[in-house]
Formats: sequence, structure tokens, C-alpha cells
Amino acid sequence: MKNFLKMVLAVICGILLLNALVFAVLAGLATPSTPAVPAEGVLRIDMSKIILGEQSKETDPISMIQFGGQNIATIGIWEAISALKTAAEDPGVKYIYLKTDGSMTSIAKAEEFRKALKSFRETSGKAVISYIEMPTTGSYYLASVADKVYMTPHPGATMQMNGVSSQMFFLGDLLKKLGVNVQLIRHGKYKSAGEMFTRSSASAENREQYQVMVNSMWKALSSEIAESRGITAGKLSSDIDELKLCIPQDFVDCGLVDELLDRKGLEDQLAVLAVVDDYKDVTMIPFADYVTTKVLPGKAAKKIAVIYADGEIVDGSDIQQVAGDRFASVIEGVRKDKSVKAVVLRVNSPGGSVLASEKIKAELDRLQQEKPLVASYGDYAASGGYWISNNCEKIYTDALTLTGSIGVFGMIPDFSKTASDLLNVGVETVSSNKHGDMFSLTRPFDSAEYNYMLRSIEDIYDRFTTIVSEGRDIPKEQVDAIGQGRVWTGTDAQGIKLTDEIGTIEDAIAYAAALADDPDLANWTVKGYPAAPTMLETMMSSFGSNNEDFSVKLAKQLQSAKFVARLPYEIKFF
Repeated sequence: MKNFLKMVLAVICGILLLNALVFAVLAGLATPSTPAVPAEGVLRIDMSKIILGEQSKETDPISMIQFGGQNIATIGIWEAISALKTAAEDPGVKYIYLKTDGSMTSIAKAEEFRKALKSFRETSGKAVISYIEMPTTGSYYLASVADKVYMTPHPGATMQMNGVSSQMFFLGDLLKKLGVNVQLIRHGKYKSAGEMFTRSSASAENREQYQVMVNSMWKALSSEIAESRGITAGKLSSDIDELKLCIPQDFVDCGLVDELLDRKGLEDQLAVLAVVDDYKDVTMIPFADYVTTKVLPGKAAKKIAVIYADGEIVDGSDIQQVAGDRFASVIEGVRKDKSVKAVVLRVNSPGGSVLASEKIKAELDRLQQEKPLVASYGDYAASGGYWISNNCEKIYTDALTLTGSIGVFGMIPDFSKTASDLLNVGVETVSSNKHGDMFSLTRPFDSAEYNYMLRSIEDIYDRFTTIVSEGRDIPKEQVDAIGQGRVWTGTDAQGIKLTDEIGTIEDAIAYAAALADDPDLANWTVKGYPAAPTMLETMMSSFGSNNEDFSVKLAKQLQSAKFVARLPYEIKFF
């Protein structure tokens, strides 16, 4: 017995030592080192090596595995824009070499980055040169901002420049075959997230809003491409519709590419532009390294705070999402910080928990009573994302942002047929009250229970339309008409007064500075809140090492999963 206990103790000690060693290694990996950047050279921006996110983040080992061992840097969009402004004034930067193949950056972030590249060209007089091999609509959109667009002459590359499309998938028939009865309660005929689990095809309203969205997105993309290339948007659309962009020469013939260059030809051209005799003498400055070394924290005593609401809005204190309790504390801290004179709320969220959204909004309302509050929208500012931000003094949005979705839905599955018909499991319930097993998932709602849930949904929708009416100074009837769960692009949202202006995070920060009576950004320190989690913090959170029982952590993960089986019942915005 003693030997057995010794063996168990030895195994436990071994596991503890292994865990300590793993975390020690991770801690070592998490210690960033400052890269050495050449004093002079060509700023190389390879979009396959970076991801433009909301905030700059450390690369963790799991991400490296995900990207095939490559060190993909996540660079915050504000830091990326700031780096381009610095490069425009940096005599050591000769020009920018932009390679957009393999971009993993969202289209809305690409829109903001493209504007910054265009500003770089216009303010510095320096060139932007782009090179593409396998163009997609998104990668070419970004590449087209360049002074010269070059492309490989080699055949065999897949051309995917075909416009904008979106696919919808429906599990209704499958779930019925499995005996799952998904009970959807919603307000808003366009509130379509739950349709995936209840239908076999899109409703007319859902298809309508998707068609309007993709048309709006393509109009924004094609107009910018056409302007940069000196062609008409109509010709671009016609060439795509007629499938004229099939081989590299087609891109030249249609005015989208200036010249076809193989690797040697490209290197020769880059050398000429760098004013050196041979490509081996061209010094490349990786963009991620340039951001790390050149975008330094401001030293001014007064601050503009940028609060990043990036992710799903959830209850609790999750460090990787927009958690209600954690964000309420963050906003309170910003409000009480006397060095913060103005605030930008950067929203990149599709929504989530109603309760968490209300907590966040309450703190933002308190903050706004003391300091200017401006909103900037990223990829999404929908449902809960719009709930928390619509009352800001001014709302900037990208043209390609998806916003609105003023509506509410709740969803709970009934697995009674699955249990009886598929699994041959009998379920019998004993309850103290008539509706005690209402959320047991083992039977459907009766009419009284459905109406009970509908009452809650209607109450939340009324609250939603009320705060939008007050925040945007729009009659409540008009909010209801443009609400109904409908999602709009940033361009269309501006036309119906859900937002104020098409603009970047830079525009929002500049406006906040002006509201604080000093429009010169050189006099400000721009600081992000909350601080992006470190690699170690992210991994510890993922592994549940926050003194929380693993089973509890797993249960929370299952609850937050975007799947039909939400346990317990939750009212959601998506």
C-alpha cells in the first residue's frame, strides 16, 4: 500500500513539475524582444505575415501551430495606421512594397488600412508598389491602392476576383430528422440568426437583407478600385460578370494590372525604385518590426482613451470577450482617471448577452456625463454592439461595417423526440410547480410558456428601440421601421441616421481630441483599454487556470458556444 501511495505521489509531483516547466517555457516565449530595424530601406508589408486586428497581440504557440509554424503578427489597426503616418515622414523609408496574397485581415480593417496607404502616398509623395499572384476580391481591393500593380505572368494560379457573396446554411431539416425541435422566439422579421436552426432555406426577408448588404459592399469596393485604376465601376462589374478575369494577361487587358513580372523582373523593378544596382542591395523593413520599434507610447500627460469592445458580449469576466462585469469595471476606471480627457469606444462586436450589454451601457452613460465619448465601428457593431454605442456623441463607421440588427431573439431546443425516437431513452419529470420543467429541454413549450418568453422578448425590443430613439434623436416608429433585426452596411446605416459619418478610428480619435479642446494629436497620448491579454494570460484563461474548477470552465464554454444547445436558456442579440 505504501509503495502504491509513493507511486501516486511521484506521478502527481511529475505532473506538477511538467506543468511548471511548460508555464516557465511559455513565460519565456511571452517575453518580447525588440527587433532591430534598418535605418533605411523599403517598408515591406506582406499581408500573409500579419493580421490587422483591433489591438496588437503577442503570438502564442497555439496560433503558430494553427498557421503552420509561422509567426503571424497581430497588429492593432490604430498602431498600423500610426506606423504608416510615421513612415510618411521617415526619410529612411524609400517606398512601400505591398504583397496582398494570403491576407487574413477582415475587409473592414482592409478598408481602413487602404485609406491609410492612400494617405501615405498623398502626403509623402513616396510610392506604394503592389504585387499579386492569386487575386481575390479582397486582396485585389487592397492592392489596387498602389501607384503600380504588378502580377505574376505564370499560369495556373486560381483567380477568385468574382465580386462579393455570402452563403447561408440551414440545419432545420437535419435537426428535425434527429428529433430536435428548436423553439425560436423573436421580434424582428429580419432577425435571422435563429433561422439556421429552424428552416431549410432563407426567409424572403432574410434573403432581401443579404442581397442589399452584398450589393452595398460591392458598390463600396468597386467604386474605390475603379477610382484607383482610372476605370468605371460599371466596366469593372461587367468584366467580372462576363468572366473576363481568367488568366494574368486578362488583368492587364482590363486595366487592373500595370505589368506582368516574374520573380526576377519584380526584383529588378524593386531595385530600380530603391535606386540601387542590384536587388541584393535592397534592404527590406518588415512592417511588424517597424510597428514595434516606431510606434511608441505617447508621453503627453493628457490621454485619449480607446476602449476596445472587441468580441462577443458575454456575462462575467472573460478576458477574451466583451464581458459585462469586466468591461463595466474598465469603463469605471477610465471615467475616474483624471488624465483621460476624451474617450473613443471602438466597437467590433456582433452582440450577445442583453444583461451584459445593459451593464456596459450604464457605465458608458455615466462616463459620457463627464467626458466626450465618440464611437468608431470596425467589422461589426450589431445588436448588442449597437445597443451599447448608439448614444455616443458621434458615430464613425467603415463603409463595409455591418451594423444595426435592432432586434431580439431567444432560442431553446426540445430534445424529447431525440430521446424517445432516436436514443430510445424515456424521460419522466416530477416537479413542484406547473412549469417547473420548462427549461429541461425534454419537452416543448406550451402556449402559456411561449407567451411568457415572448413577453420578455417584446420588453427587450421595446427597450432597444427606446434607447436608439433617444440616442439617435429618431422617432421610435422610425427606429422600429429600420429595426426589425435588419443588418445594414455602414454606408446604408449613415443614410438612415443610425451612424453619422464614414471614417476610420483615426478620424474618431481626432474628433475626440477636438471635443476636448485640443485638435493636435501630437499633444495627446492615445491609450487602449483594456490592455490586450498577454500570451500567458490568454493560455491560462483557455486552460481554466484561474482557480476555477475545470468542469465549471467547460460548462461555461459550452454555454457561450454559438450552437443550438444553449444551456440554460438565454436571450441573445445576434
